[in-house]
Amino acid sequence: MIDELRAFSLNAMTMMNYDVSDVTDDTPLGPAGIDLESLGIAELGLRLQDQYGVVLADEELEKMAYLTFGDFLADVAVRVELVRAGGQAA
Repeated sequence: MIDELRAFSLNAMTMMNYDVSDVTDDTPLGPAGIDLESLGIAELGLRLQDQYGVVLADEELEKMAYLTFGDFLADVAVRVELVRAGGQAA
């Protein structure tokens, strides 16, 4: 699941005009790394919601900028598994 989410997220960020050529799991999402601003994180969240059914609340999106890409993927993977198991999406 993590590999699928990684590929999807990298592709989505590329389509959003972010340079992800050097992104690793240790790269921060925010200013010290990918430099996703709040609107970029919100757009990525919407793309993940459309694809996987996960919902990231607005207050969670603000905190996402402080995560590394790997931590973000791990968080989303848990949410996807909950959705697939019929649990809560958020």
